[in-house]
Amino acid sequence: MSTPNGFPQHSRVCLTRSMEGGAVQDLQAKKAGKAAKKEAGGDGALPKIGTPVSETLKLLPEELKVNMKIKSITPRPPRKPRLERAASLDEKSWRKWRRFRTSQESLTDPNETSSSNGSLQEASPSPPTRGRASPCHPCCPQDSSHTSPDALEASPGGKSRGSASDLGKRASEISSAFGGLLRGKGFAGGKPRLSQIMPARPLPPMELNVASQSLRTANRIDSDCLDYRVNSQHQFGRVSSSLSDSRLQGNGTLYDSCSTESMKSTFSVLTPIRAKDVRSRSYLEGSLLASGALMGAEELSRYFPDRNMGIFVATWNMQGQKELPVNLDDFLLPTDPDFAQDMYVIGVQEGCPDRREWEIRLQETLGPHYVLLHSAAHGVLYMSVFIRRDLIWFCSEVEYATVTTRIVSQIKTKGALGISFTFFGTSFLFITSHFTSGDSKVNERKLDYNKTIQALTLPKNVPDTNPYRSSSSDVTTRFDEVFWFGDFNFRLNKDRETVDSILSQNPGTDVSKLLVYDQLTSEMSRGSIFKGFQEADINFLPSYKFDIGKDSYDTTSKQRTPSYTDRVVFRSRYKDDIQAVKYSSCPVIKTSDHRPVFALFRVKLRPGRDNIPLAAGLFDRDLYLIGIRRRATRELLKRLERKDQRSSSICSIS
Repeated sequence: MSTPNGFPQHSRVCLTRSMEGGAVQDLQAKKAGKAAKKEAGGDGALPKIGTPVSETLKLLPEELKVNMKIKSITPRPPRKPRLERAASLDEKSWRKWRRFRTSQESLTDPNETSSSNGSLQEASPSPPTRGRASPCHPCCPQDSSHTSPDALEASPGGKSRGSASDLGKRASEISSAFGGLLRGKGFAGGKPRLSQIMPARPLPPMELNVASQSLRTANRIDSDCLDYRVNSQHQFGRVSSSLSDSRLQGNGTLYDSCSTESMKSTFSVLTPIRAKDVRSRSYLEGSLLASGALMGAEELSRYFPDRNMGIFVATWNMQGQKELPVNLDDFLLPTDPDFAQDMYVIGVQEGCPDRREWEIRLQETLGPHYVLLHSAAHGVLYMSVFIRRDLIWFCSEVEYATVTTRIVSQIKTKGALGISFTFFGTSFLFITSHFTSGDSKVNERKLDYNKTIQALTLPKNVPDTNPYRSSSSDVTTRFDEVFWFGDFNFRLNKDRETVDSILSQNPGTDVSKLLVYDQLTSEMSRGSIFKGFQEADINFLPSYKFDIGKDSYDTTSKQRTPSYTDRVVFRSRYKDDIQAVKYSSCPVIKTSDHRPVFALFRVKLRPGRDNIPLAAGLFDRDLYLIGIRRRATRELLKRLERKDQRSSSICSIS
């Protein structure tokens, strides 16, 4: 059957159906174009994600290419919105999975960037610029109204370039990239930075103790080297961040464990010194406040921020015993103070026959941190001065003098020995004496004192720090700080039975009833001896006279009265320069009929001048090496003994 146009009837019906199908295809293409515009941000531009735009356009129908307006845009990181809607459970789980996947990819990626960031960099050869982006709705559902460009390949009128699974994979990648853009992580780049770890609570400061701060403080930066941090950034390229701490600048010091991050730990254990400062320093300027003075205020504040040093002064009548104590730790290093002292001065009366062996034992006990600055002897009177090895450069020449109070005796057992020197700007005088013995010979002991202060010819070459306050008839007035210690032989004016009854009533440290009968306390209160001197409070038992090797007082036929014969007194030119911290005896050492007596002091220091005779680091090197070698050998023997005890087993048969 034919139509008026000459076409058969069945052909006309097919043509009509074909035209209707083409119209449907056009309508579907228009809907797909609108959906693509919505996904592109409303301006009709496709994002450069995953696949270049040129390849994406090849996958689209020809009708969509004509109707769409293609623009080349540069992706920009979106600005984080101030307010965000509450995410659903599906979105939260998806974000956790995406964050885990991104972290895995960053571990394997040499550039440490996420996959979404890498795909964006691949799509755009130029680096993205920062700017504002229109906020989009995250995680759009993929339905018929939000069809991805790759999904259009499945339309009846388009040419298929892949399977349905490939198209779904491509759509999921585009949606994942969009999700990264919306969260602002697509252009984050670089590895994540962790926040700085801070301590839960502030570090506790170290409390002040007997010893000086130089034993436990970090060297602060020179005030003339404050620009060292700036210069070091250009020269060395790295500086510890703690250099910006204000506590390290000016006159401040750092006492806690944060000093391990200071500049001295970054470059050296020593305080840095600039080359121009080394060129300019002469160290012989004779000025108290000069920046380059070795003994000046700046150097003093570096080693002693509080300008106080710790001094250990001890006296012991050894009774001429050849046998020395096995261990001197309880004597020289008592456990009460937490820190050792800066200076150790030990005076001995009736010393052991081998003086050198005694000094070696002292060096062995004090260890490698101390050196023997000077030692002297007068008969059987010995004195040894040990000082921390890093402080020997601030000492003047050491001088000594002796006085004999018993001329008839061939062996000088009674007399005095004095050692003097200047440390920074403070002059010191140490005197150890052995006065006349006897319960009733108080006047003879006062004569020994008067002869000593008149006959000691000190100082000799080292100038007096304050000659206007000195006296030619009293050696103790010619020094800033004076320590006098020894066996003064002053007794208790009471019989043995009364003293024993007082000791039995007060077996502890309450000895005030005994001191009422002390001869030295009575004479000092009258001003007849040790004028201007002070003594710390006595809280220990009498140091004389014991049975050797026992804690009992004299049990021989003489029945000598226990007395405080061994004493330590001190005086200063300036008020409150010397503070007594501890005054006690050492009951552990029992090799003599006397117990050692020691005192701990804190002494105020003052800056000095460089134009004095300096010791220049002089010390007894041979003694130092012998003492350290013995100390090391002793430690090795102890280790071997402990090892043998653990490895051996002892069996006893009864």
